[in-house]
Amino acid sequence: MQTTSLRKGENTRLETASVVLAVSVHGLAADVSALLLGTDGNVRSDNDLVFYNHPAQDGVSIVGPVVTADLVHVPADVDRLVVVVSADPLQPGAVFTRAPLLSITQTGSPSRSFTAPDFTSGETVVVLAELYRREGGWKIRAVGQGYATGLAGLATDYGVDVESEPAEAAVPPSAQGHRNSIPAEPTVALSKVERVAPGLLSPARQANKALVDRAITNQRAAVYLILDHDWHMEELYESFAVQAFAERVLALSATLDDDGTVPVVFSSGREPFLEEIRLDNYRGRIGQLHTQVDWGWGNVADAMRRAVGHYQDSGAADPAFVVVQVGDEPWDKAEVRSLLQNTASLGVFWLFVGFGRGKLAFYKNLNASASATFTNVAFYDASKNPGSVPDERFYAGLVDAFATWLRH
Repeated sequence: MQTTSLRKGENTRLETASVVLAVSVHGLAADVSALLLGTDGNVRSDNDLVFYNHPAQDGVSIVGPVVTADLVHVPADVDRLVVVVSADPLQPGAVFTRAPLLSITQTGSPSRSFTAPDFTSGETVVVLAELYRREGGWKIRAVGQGYATGLAGLATDYGVDVESEPAEAAVPPSAQGHRNSIPAEPTVALSKVERVAPGLLSPARQANKALVDRAITNQRAAVYLILDHDWHMEELYESFAVQAFAERVLALSATLDDDGTVPVVFSSGREPFLEEIRLDNYRGRIGQLHTQVDWGWGNVADAMRRAVGHYQDSGAADPAFVVVQVGDEPWDKAEVRSLLQNTASLGVFWLFVGFGRGKLAFYKNLNASASATFTNVAFYDASKNPGSVPDERFYAGLVDAFATWLRH
């Protein structure tokens, strides 16, 4: 039977039956594990980490590099299963370079496989795939996300209580010198990320470097995120692209906003839906929230008003840095322009970040005319797939105009 190859971010339906997930790693001793997660993105208890010392839990079992999930017997309060491969901790300095291969088989169904792009940033653990409930059945998404925190760091990120390791042991040698070179105040923020959300440590370092390079490390700002929930964005939510984008914004906020929380406003056809994403709940958070929002033609102006109202009600003394993800032209262009003009004196900076398949000429041209220049507005084109943009370039695009605005 022919094998179908999945691309990173792609998902496909599974039969509600037993599924075998076999991991093959080249050139590196590695361990395979699985996590059973509730709707909050965390394990229900420490027993939900299935690994070599605890090889079976609630329909999920591991034998060597093979995970078997009997989806019929997975409890109803388990919303997702995450398949993870980690470098053997007994091999100090071992990191992934070639990506592991994941083979997915079910009786009576075509075989599927997934190989993530190769890794180059000292990754010691890789989230290969997640199995998740959808419309009464199960689907699997090819994730391929690498982290430099080891299995213990990743497990802690999902709510597993593991024994503490020495702080330096969790940081690869290549990162230790970089961390020591960061000014004192941002180091405190990065230490919090390392403790609470180690999976975000690498992008947070890159975000902090972008701020250091632009000499705004002592600046604080209230970071907001507005997400387009138009119907044409559905595939990008399904493929994990919007979740990954939100995680990168959260990593930036950890170096700008000391509470580790980003208010998130979903722009849809109805009243904007406001929630938050935090360092301690970010795993799968966007997927959990966006299912509570109707698809529609995004009302960007209403979402902007909601963010400004929240900012003013908070009484914050620091400026607001509002990242507005846009996938197409707004239908309320006059209202958007009016809001940009009216908020120029409120300490609100707007960064429109374009990704998706729609036209974005309105946002690109906001400052194209001398007669329509908005001093508190910028546009960054993150391409159709922002996940493919390296962290260093991504954060430069996010903070360049913001840094210039602060200096004036």
